[in-house]
Amino acid sequence: MSLLKGVRVVEMGLWVAGPASAGILADWGAEVIKLEMPTGDPMRRLYGAVYGLDEDRCPPFELYNRGKRSVAVDVNQPDGLALIKRLIATADVFVTNMRPKFLERVGLDYATLSVAQPGLVYASLTAYGLTGPDCDAPGYDMAAYSGRSGIAERATPPGAEPPVLPGGLGDNVSAITMVAGIMGALFHRARTGEGQLVSTSLLRAGIYSIGMDVATRIGFGRGSAPQSRQRPQNPLMNSYRAGDGSWFWLVGAESQRHWPGIAAALGCTELVDDPRFNSPRERRRNAEVMVTILQGLIANRTRAEWAEVFREHDVWWAPINSIDDIMTDPQVVASGAYVAVPGRPPSELVNGFNGVATPIDFSRTQVGPMGPPPAIGADADDLLGALGIDAAELARLRASGVLAPAPEAPPAS
Repeated sequence: MSLLKGVRVVEMGLWVAGPASAGILADWGAEVIKLEMPTGDPMRRLYGAVYGLDEDRCPPFELYNRGKRSVAVDVNQPDGLALIKRLIATADVFVTNMRPKFLERVGLDYATLSVAQPGLVYASLTAYGLTGPDCDAPGYDMAAYSGRSGIAERATPPGAEPPVLPGGLGDNVSAITMVAGIMGALFHRARTGEGQLVSTSLLRAGIYSIGMDVATRIGFGRGSAPQSRQRPQNPLMNSYRAGDGSWFWLVGAESQRHWPGIAAALGCTELVDDPRFNSPRERRRNAEVMVTILQGLIANRTRAEWAEVFREHDVWWAPINSIDDIMTDPQVVASGAYVAVPGRPPSELVNGFNGVATPIDFSRTQVGPMGPPPAIGADADDLLGALGIDAAELARLRASGVLAPAPEAPPAS
């Protein structure tokens, strides 16, 4: 049996964070009904309409929306809003990343829905939260998770420009955060029968992501400057470039314990007792000199050669992989990072797998993709028919633009 078999989720979201939250629940076996406008979630058109590329497919959309069912309905029309409320009334969980004032305006806010559905788990994922002067401001992960939370500043070396973090990074972290909240609320409901509002935001998830720095600022009344590769606080926790141009991390976190092994691997044991480098304090004071020395030694071999040397000396390290690297990294593949999505043509890119796995496994319950993403409005007839809406009414709703046109049948094989 799948983990969330029998749990119905209605998702009213777009782009990444909200759909990704419900997407994990779909992989875990929940029935997820995706509510879209008749034109569909704009994420479907990311590469064509947004980036201007000649691509009809959007693989990220497929990742976040596989295994769902779609009803494409215009929430701004009274008949459409009525349909949405009827669908939510059948749900255990309502997931949304729409802005709070919009939801309040159309009567889909928690205060309204919870009156009729006290057992509903209402999951709100916003950019900046549900309260405060900017709670209704628009925000993507670059704005709320990366920028306003402080992450981009913490990732900017002194004198450099703020980095552009990978697309969807903050959305994905926030989605996993949201799923944790939903599961906690479902556990509470199983014990008490009570639903509740579960909320998180890109901003809050971002601040927690740099919680070490923020807690230090709170606890000591001061924070440290962003780290520099040339002058790190610990040169044994730093990136280095091998002779073939590839990069890796040394991860000598307990520097006093790790330093002799690293020195032996690099062939510089005489530096262990060098007064400039014989303690964490001195290594920090002389970090720039130490990094220059270590980098000069490391440049003499390829990363693959260093991998063998480090293994012999039990040096803690990790490659800095490219996206191409992780397609074939044997540990990545063995970890279960890739899955086969039913209904999608297999890809030869990663051992026959054609999708990215959600990052949690269970020993006793099955999880994983249940199918491909739905076409726009593909499940309207089945789901609305179950509410007692007959074919004539469905036709009227489509003719008035409340529902998207019926999707074309796939060509016969």
